[in-house]
Amino acid sequence: MHQSPLNLLSSCTSGGCGAKLGPGDLADILASMEVKGDPALLVGFGGRDDAAIYRIDDERALVSTVDFFSPMVNDPFLFGKIAAANALSDVYAMGGKPLFALNLSCFPEKLDRAILTDILAGGAAKALEADTVIAGGHSIFDHEPKYGLAVTGVVDPRRILRNDTCKAGDALILTKPLGVGLVMAALRAGEAAEALIKAATDSMERLNRWAAEKMIALNASGGGYVHACTDITGFGLAVHASEMAGGNHTLVIDGASLPLLPGALGFAESFYATAAGQRNRNYMAGKADVSALPPALQELVFDPQTSGGLLIAVVPEAARELCGAINRDDPAAAIIGEVVEREDAAVLLV
Repeated sequence: MHQSPLNLLSSCTSGGCGAKLGPGDLADILASMEVKGDPALLVGFGGRDDAAIYRIDDERALVSTVDFFSPMVNDPFLFGKIAAANALSDVYAMGGKPLFALNLSCFPEKLDRAILTDILAGGAAKALEADTVIAGGHSIFDHEPKYGLAVTGVVDPRRILRNDTCKAGDALILTKPLGVGLVMAALRAGEAAEALIKAATDSMERLNRWAAEKMIALNASGGGYVHACTDITGFGLAVHASEMAGGNHTLVIDGASLPLLPGALGFAESFYATAAGQRNRNYMAGKADVSALPPALQELVFDPQTSGGLLIAVVPEAARELCGAINRDDPAAAIIGEVVEREDAAVLLV
């Protein structure tokens, strides 16, 4: 009922989080910005974290994020669900709960308005699943369709989860499989079977809410077991892992433990690739050592993810318990490595 006879993919040159600016270009651009300081701003863009956090009082802080992109699937309703799940994910990665969201839409005048109706309906359906209110939004005409959300949430300022506060000895949990970019590249080429496409889109539209709630509950039990968290999106596992490592740690990741989408490794072996994946690889030159992996698996480490999983750094004695709890809703979740004191590279694949 929500299918469109028009091909959304043909109306845009790139889609999903693979359309993001490269991490190197983005860092250069942000470095030139001058912004007002505010002691209530607990997390800004300076740390390259997943969302901004602004303290209201000792028990409440606002979490604010925005994310939108062009389609990676032809079904507008499904596109809306994926884009909304992706935007909501940043709040979950900070340990927060989303409260309300604003729609952001760009839409070509030449396309049927019913397509936009379906995109917004998909976003609303995912927001409803997240117990989040759609409170309004903004729409403009554009040459390519784009959709996403600006999301506001709440978090206890004493329990914020940053992306770069891991500790040596932590175990690493990845909650969703890798390979979305490669499967979507094969879709565009007409080479991906329906079952493989469905596995990828099911993963993209699945909220990180359920994994985040288990992570937050573990921390609320009083142990402070989870030290850091981020979500894996267009910069791929390697770049996001390097951000978690910061300047003091190395993330050692077991390539054999990485959860992968069905067909993704085969597409990599068939030399499918993405421009965003190559940008990620270029950026990580000298920062990630992937030499122990076969070339196809290396491609998965740099592959841009749209609405990817959470990467969680947790004390090793709680890792199996947390991963097991997450597995009830996210069966692909796996322990993929550990945090050690800084070695030569920020990320080491073994």
